[in-house]
Amino acid sequence: MQEVRLKARAKINLTLDVTGKQANGYHTVRMIMQTIALYDGVYIKRIDKPIIRLKSNLDWLPTDEKNLAYKGACLMRDTFAIQEGIFIELDKKIPVAAGLAGGSADCAAVLVGINKLFRLGLSKKKLMELGIQLGADIPYCILQGTAVAEGIGEKLTPIAEGCPFCYVLLAKPNISVSTASVYQGLHLEEIKEHPDTEKMLFEMKQKNIQAMGGLLCNVLETVTIPRHSEIALLKQKMTALGAKGALMSGSGPTVFGLFTDKAKAMEAEQIIKKTFGLRDVFVTRIWNKTQQKRRGFYHDRLQI
Repeated sequence: MQEVRLKARAKINLTLDVTGKQANGYHTVRMIMQTIALYDGVYIKRIDKPIIRLKSNLDWLPTDEKNLAYKGACLMRDTFAIQEGIFIELDKKIPVAAGLAGGSADCAAVLVGINKLFRLGLSKKKLMELGIQLGADIPYCILQGTAVAEGIGEKLTPIAEGCPFCYVLLAKPNISVSTASVYQGLHLEEIKEHPDTEKMLFEMKQKNIQAMGGLLCNVLETVTIPRHSEIALLKQKMTALGAKGALMSGSGPTVFGLFTDKAKAMEAEQIIKKTFGLRDVFVTRIWNKTQQKRRGFYHDRLQI
């Protein structure tokens, strides 16, 4: 095998609770993570020159040690004494620094891809153990699907039934949010509303998207929304346009809305683009390996 192509899929958080803070400064969490169909294309091939080379369709994206995909390749090369060179090309579709784990997904795809390309024979568990060295979201991005994440995000419990199919409208405001700054600004003792993760899992099993929409909850909004009011406005607009619920993903700034009606989701996309003057607004869907692929639904940003 000389080359491999993979899809590095984005994630959203259906719930996100911060349960404590460790002595080392890391926060502990409990959250439901969900893969969506939006993906970056990742192409990896062997090259003769013993170097790691990274290329991207975004000319401003770092292509060195500042990029998680590059770090992932270095980790695999050094851990398993890979002598050949590795070329990686990223076709970025997931917005960068958006709370959608785009960088983590790329890194996860690189770990999986190099495992295949060089026939290392590593299990998914082993790849996840390697991934946690580079970032808390990377093990989940290797696992994919629907899962409850605990610890610092590395303790994962897959949910066999998975999240029911629905459309997901994503909108990224034209702002930058520092994850570290959000967690630093979090005052756990002042949080009044925490996610009901067990209730969300119950309604998920019932495939009750209406009820799930009402249970969406992310405690990091208590920090990010006071700093960036447009996040709250986006949530309100999505629900007014037919979303069963809307929430900020991760530490933000992207807002997502759950829709059961494709036409309403597509209409909401256009309205929000015009109303808020945003570029990164698009419709995708919930993605689980066990769900049968739905055909005939295309979008200008991706085919799903």
